[in-house]
Amino acid sequence: MKMKLFICIVLAGVSFSCKKSFFERNPQGSLQPNDISTKAGVTNLLIGAYAALDGQDTVNQGDLVSLGGGNAWGVSPSNWLMGSVAGGDAHKGSDGTDQIVFMPLVTFSVDASNSILNDKWVAVYEGINRCNNVLRYLPLAGDNSHDDAVNIKAQAKFLRAHYYFDLKRVFDKVPWIDETTTDYTPTNTVDIWPKIEADMKYAYDSLPESQSDIGRANKWAAGAYLGKIYLYEKKYSDAEPVFAAVINSGMTPNGIPYNLNDQFEHNFMPAYEMNNPEAVFVIEMAANIGDGTIANANQGDALNFPYGSGTPFPCCGFFQPSFDLVNSFRTDANGLPYLDDYNSHAIVSDEGVLSKDPFTPDAGFIDPRLDWTVGRRGIPYLDWAVYPGQDWVRDQRYGGPYAPKKNVYWSATQGVDADQSQWAPGSSINVFVIRFSDVLLMAAETEAQLNNLDQAEAYVNRVRNRMALHPEGWVYKYVNDSDPSAGFSGDLAANYKISPYPAGAFSSRDYALKAIYFERKLELAMEGYRYFDLVRWGLAPTVLNGYFATESKLVTDVTGGHFTAGKNEHYPIPQQQIDLTQKNGKNTLTQNPGYN
Repeated sequence: MKMKLFICIVLAGVSFSCKKSFFERNPQGSLQPNDISTKAGVTNLLIGAYAALDGQDTVNQGDLVSLGGGNAWGVSPSNWLMGSVAGGDAHKGSDGTDQIVFMPLVTFSVDASNSILNDKWVAVYEGINRCNNVLRYLPLAGDNSHDDAVNIKAQAKFLRAHYYFDLKRVFDKVPWIDETTTDYTPTNTVDIWPKIEADMKYAYDSLPESQSDIGRANKWAAGAYLGKIYLYEKKYSDAEPVFAAVINSGMTPNGIPYNLNDQFEHNFMPAYEMNNPEAVFVIEMAANIGDGTIANANQGDALNFPYGSGTPFPCCGFFQPSFDLVNSFRTDANGLPYLDDYNSHAIVSDEGVLSKDPFTPDAGFIDPRLDWTVGRRGIPYLDWAVYPGQDWVRDQRYGGPYAPKKNVYWSATQGVDADQSQWAPGSSINVFVIRFSDVLLMAAETEAQLNNLDQAEAYVNRVRNRMALHPEGWVYKYVNDSDPSAGFSGDLAANYKISPYPAGAFSSRDYALKAIYFERKLELAMEGYRYFDLVRWGLAPTVLNGYFATESKLVTDVTGGHFTAGKNEHYPIPQQQIDLTQKNGKNTLTQNPGYN
């Protein structure tokens, strides 16, 4: 359905007038250059550019798209839908009648009219627009020192590169709009990778190592992101020295050298966020801040909690881990994964078993990361309860028996970490854009592509040794199952076994890459990476069509799913945006291949 697109923004007390085309966002009306042509004014604009990271900018109200709320779930910065569910990490979850607009994106039957696509486009271009306003008004702010001006400019370019990177992965053919643009009927036929790269390169060269706030981008965050951009462009020789510098010298904005947390789960606990050595770049979330009318917590994942009879969560049963993902965590007698036939070593599930009926969890060897990633029957679910299975699932036959875990706050801290003002409480758990284990695995992939196999193996083993050498970070049984608040015992919740690869295991480039790809699946599971990884590796058609074939035998939601090579590597350009962007009566935006 064609809909006129209007945007109204209120930022730092300054009103921006409504415009018909989203790209046509030159400030007018009550906004005057003198209002923001100061250090304070430009700083507020930069804060606004950071604020758009949460993807919660837009809400459709008839013909109006305005500030606040929106379909935060569909365009969540965690990319749980377009990255993890579309990549086979998880099912949409809930039941077949809930948020049905999501399913075409997951089964790759989507067309250009799907509203989630337009929501994503608008939310991310909002962030770009805010970055452009910073860069447009910064030269007019004469009270900035040279160093402050460079820092602000570099942060704005970092953020703009991030937003465009996000759009590029999703839509590929996107128009470049910057602070100098005057023609708001752009084309999208020119590849924007060089411009994304140039913005992030400026940020890497110009940002300081430390910042006044830990949520701001610093030099090393830009370096990690620049390496990631090079990796997507397959510029491995360019990526290698950048990743090496980040790994060997990088630090957080508050001066903590990059490293892995000894305990994996600390990455997903707000109490450890201030001094997290793994936080390369994160989207800061805060619960119970403000008057409750606009959520500052992570609303994008607010639906993604267990839901059913007796659950302690008010909503909603989405984002259920897949059988395919769970089975990937099986390890052999040597503590290594089954890279080729993990589904032949399936982990026992309680699919079809009532919660009141007996169930014995799998007794075989399991990678301990599984139970910090997935809620499964018979295993402590953080400090809430022993996960009871079907009673905490809306429809097992539709989405399976499992529940998400990384985005869930703990019972002991729910008063602080859950947004009590919202009907579906978002949390204060930060969303990782890049964490240090991601950097290590991207560096490993780069080294393998360059045939530096020993270094690639060392990087992967550093990630695996975090769990292998720190069993204190595994999941343990409760002291008292009927009172989880009493704490954990000394008894492991499952038969955990994980080891590094033995020296020389990466004996060929092909084997090394296979192991690295699988390690990314395990380490970064449910964090929004999988679909984009499969696409850039060229594995999406084979892996996802195999996933649809096997997973649809166990649940019904992905029945009929099919990935078409040459088409589904990217989503269609939103038809609303094509219709709105015209010149001389002709559309200036071109649709992606296969969607016409």
